[in-house]
Amino acid sequence: MKIALLGYGKMGRMIEQIALGRKHEIVLKIDHDNLYDLTLANLQQADVAIEFSTPHTVLGNIKLCMDAGIPVVVGATGWYEKIPEVKNACLEQNAAIIYASNFSVGVNIFFHINKMLAQVMNRFPDYEVQVEEIHHTQKLDAPSGTAITIAEGIIENIPVKEAWVNVLTTDDKDDNDQIKPNQLLIESLRIESVPGTHTVIYGSEVDTIEFKHTAHNRSGFALGAVLAAEWVKDRKGFFTASDLFNFNA
Repeated sequence: MKIALLGYGKMGRMIEQIALGRKHEIVLKIDHDNLYDLTLANLQQADVAIEFSTPHTVLGNIKLCMDAGIPVVVGATGWYEKIPEVKNACLEQNAAIIYASNFSVGVNIFFHINKMLAQVMNRFPDYEVQVEEIHHTQKLDAPSGTAITIAEGIIENIPVKEAWVNVLTTDDKDDNDQIKPNQLLIESLRIESVPGTHTVIYGSEVDTIEFKHTAHNRSGFALGAVLAAEWVKDRKGFFTASDLFNFNA
């Protein structure tokens, strides 16, 4: 399989290593130094594109991939408010897109069990729930896309929680006291060299239940993106990681 990498930072390089190890070929690598190489003709040399750029460039890259007629795996976050219009464009053009806040196999298992746990905990209103996420200090967005997906899985299954709110550790700590009963707190911490730790915390007066995923490095994210590329290569439609892993099958 021939792959175009749109975004060639630390994640892009890890994806390249894993893809080559799985006998794929990288035919295009785009970063901020060679944006002039991102053309329809160059994209059409690839069977699939893997997009891990920035919130500022991801939408343009998705559109270019659709115009080139190649499927695209989207791992960049920060564009999710545009999902409805991107989905409509994808379906109108009979294109193929698969996106996820996190393609790691372990994280997607976490997402699935998080929803199941929320269904159980919804029966026990004495437990207050919150999400905590820890990432490296270079991470551009807060909360993380992974934390948002976790929060959405909780809100979907605990109706009293209607929306999430985010508090950074650099914010005024008193902000935590302003969280309303119908809001789900996502607390974000930024610590040097932490690939990503996400914890769901259910606390009551008598005990605390914690459900945690800790990434040791980026390779899990990268492997999942390559698996997604292999899966979407010959498909048409708008997909998420839930379609790829299909835990309910």
